[in-house]
Amino acid sequence: MSYSPLTPLDGRVAVVTGGARGIGLESARALRDNGAKVVLADINAESGTKVADELGADFFQVDLTKSEGVARLAQQIVEKHSRIDIAFNNAGIAVNVPSEDCTDEEWRRVLSINLDAVFYCCREFGRVMLRQGKGSIINTASMSGIISNTPQPQSAYNASKAGVIMLTKSLAGEWAKRGVRVNSVSPGYIGTEMTKIGMANQEWYRYWLEFTPMGRVGEPREVANVVVFLASDASSYFTGSNLVVDGGYTCW
Repeated sequence: MSYSPLTPLDGRVAVVTGGARGIGLESARALRDNGAKVVLADINAESGTKVADELGADFFQVDLTKSEGVARLAQQIVEKHSRIDIAFNNAGIAVNVPSEDCTDEEWRRVLSINLDAVFYCCREFGRVMLRQGKGSIINTASMSGIISNTPQPQSAYNASKAGVIMLTKSLAGEWAKRGVRVNSVSPGYIGTEMTKIGMANQEWYRYWLEFTPMGRVGEPREVANVVVFLASDASSYFTGSNLVVDGGYTCW
């Protein structure tokens, strides 16, 4: 028996939400470099267009919290590329406020982007993959979906990411026999624009490093490598899995 290279994606069509920066951008680059045709979806038209030009990718501006917009996005991708093989549902936000001060609007905004939008993307991209009889969906969850971070308060974020992990498991069980794999990746503290805001708080940052056995934040490329693995046939027996990329934070 011979083995092929682990992660060739052979022109498969990969849509990346929140692809204009951070983990989304680095994952889009990694998917492209491994042979995928990349489609970026982001609410920020200026950044999204710039990144798409850099990567030679397509770009669609979309508000992922609007289900009709996600349905239209899936239709547009199919009209242009005939299929969707990989979906990396990555867009997300964090709000750090004490729970007693969290407003209805803040709660709903976090859940809307981090959980509702992930479901809409799974549903619409999943419909395409189910018709094809094959596809790989990767959702961005977080180590915050399995532990409660300290010292920063972020109950809405934690709840939303726990929801993503259970949504992933639920869809994986429903769709496994129909050829669609659904997994999640759970980053720890990664050096993205969002995390760097928290790193500026020296008290928070000290706790983060002390609680991370590797003693450092991760790099976006270290998550992107996992995304490519889950997108590829190298992970063909993975579904319903949540791969934690956290430098050991959750082992204590």
